[in-house]
Amino acid sequence: MVSENFPYKLYLVTDERACLGRDFFWVLEEAIKGGVDLVQLREKDLPLALFVDKAKRCMEICNRHGVPLIINDVAEVAERTMAQGIHVGQYDISIEAVKRQLGKDFPVGLSLDKKEDLYAAGTQDAWYYGVSPIFTTPTKSDTLGEWGLEGLAWLRNMTKKPLVAIGNITLENAGQVIAHGADCLAVVSAICSSPHPGKAAESFVKALSQATSR
Repeated sequence: MVSENFPYKLYLVTDERACLGRDFFWVLEEAIKGGVDLVQLREKDLPLALFVDKAKRCMEICNRHGVPLIINDVAEVAERTMAQGIHVGQYDISIEAVKRQLGKDFPVGLSLDKKEDLYAAGTQDAWYYGVSPIFTTPTKSDTLGEWGLEGLAWLRNMTKKPLVAIGNITLENAGQVIAHGADCLAVVSAICSSPHPGKAAESFVKALSQATSR
């Protein structure tokens, strides 16, 4: 089960296309071995049955390594696979609807796309906030703009919720993102597209360690 205290530091958001034709499950396991401690399975186009099957395989890998699996958006997949959490965006299923289906204590992460989202109904019921995107990224083309480091710092001053930063997070900017208030880094291409996903994850863990020890 996930920890309510949110000790997680390196959050992998999966992307089949970013794996560049390599075995998706190999990339996932290598990333976990390298230090990823929270995984979100994101599938926007898979039919429900295939999404469930893929989630079950991911659960096997994550459970083997003691890493929680979060499902993006689809409550039925989270329910049928006994995933440890779900992540929703501003235009996905509401937190209220998720908790009606999965239970009032079920962990729900929520994307914040802009400052106004912090004040929307139900927002305070989120487990953590995904701050999206910190920097503009081709991985997500449906965003309204970027938070930037100053926006992240503003949000840090406005809430005590855990902040998961996502959007063009790299080894070069990881330290700055942590310094401006992120509790956790969410990474997609920098791990999924790396020739060595495990080594890429290890490099992020090292960068996180250096950033938090300053």
